Amino acid sequence: MKLVKPLSVKALSKLINCSYFGNGDLLISGINEIHKVEKGDIVFVDHPKYYKKALGSVASAVIINDSSVQIPNGKAILFSEDPFADFNKLTLHFCPQDYSANNFGENSSFGKNTFIHPSAIIGNNVTIGDDCTIHGNTTIYDNIIIGNNVTIHANSVIGANAFYYKKYDSNYSPMHSCGRVVIEDHVEIGALSTIDRGVTGDTIIQKGTKMDNQVHIGHDTVIGENCLFAAQVGIAGCVNIEDNVILWGQVGVPSDITIGKGAVVLGQSGVSKNLAPEKTYFGSPASESREKFKELAAIRKLPKIIEKLS
Repeated sequence: MKLVKPLSVKALSKLINCSYFGNGDLLISGINEIHKVEKGDIVFVDHPKYYKKALGSVASAVIINDSSVQIPNGKAILFSEDPFADFNKLTLHFCPQDYSANNFGENSSFGKNTFIHPSAIIGNNVTIGDDCTIHGNTTIYDNIIIGNNVTIHANSVIGANAFYYKKYDSNYSPMHSCGRVVIEDHVEIGALSTIDRGVTGDTIIQKGTKMDNQVHIGHDTVIGENCLFAAQVGIAGCVNIEDNVILWGQVGVPSDITIGKGAVVLGQSGVSKNLAPEKTYFGSPASESREKFKELAAIRKLPKIIEKLS
């Protein structure tokens, strides 16, 4: 999430009432979680396992719960007893929750020849392009961008919060989601599908991609051009799916995975690692389909082999 106007580390520390170390005049231009961090951003880290990753990232400032860490050159750190909570304070300050009481929110617009069913709910600051169709009972949350020639079928939800929680002793606390969903031209979203907004960045569906019914896309995931997803595909957050990928029914993809251009994953497969381009995969964990089918054929022969040996 980019700030309207850059603010100094000193000013941000006052907003969350914490001390800072390093250059207090360093200007911060954005707020991001570690998966989407850019130069000029502030991030948070609250576990020693991830200190090195956060401090070594391109982030200009880090909210951290250890004031004894060495400050990298050119960076600043903000010491916090609870970096997760203080990061939430920042995102809520610059991106407050703003609920609309109407079916069509403030500062939202749609282009020519676009049909929006009367039962659909459009949030604030939503942009919908030309020649789109938004079917009944669809909900489009705030700050969503939809291109031209997009179809969203009934009962879909675009822009719900990321599934991102921190576990405290007795409860789970949610991360405030202030990112967006960006849907490019000529995309089709099937009925009862859900696309979560980014935590601080964008969840992106690139042009020409088609999704069947009951597909879920997690936060900050980027789907390439002209992909094809069959029913009940589930994709976690921070996944990168390149162009022309086909995922058949009920394929599951965990977070931080890249699926290469032109890959095909057959139905009910479970992806567990990055997949190379232009290959077909099957199984759980998914591997190249030819090898997987050979393995299954060999397994079917085991009873006869055991019988002969006994």
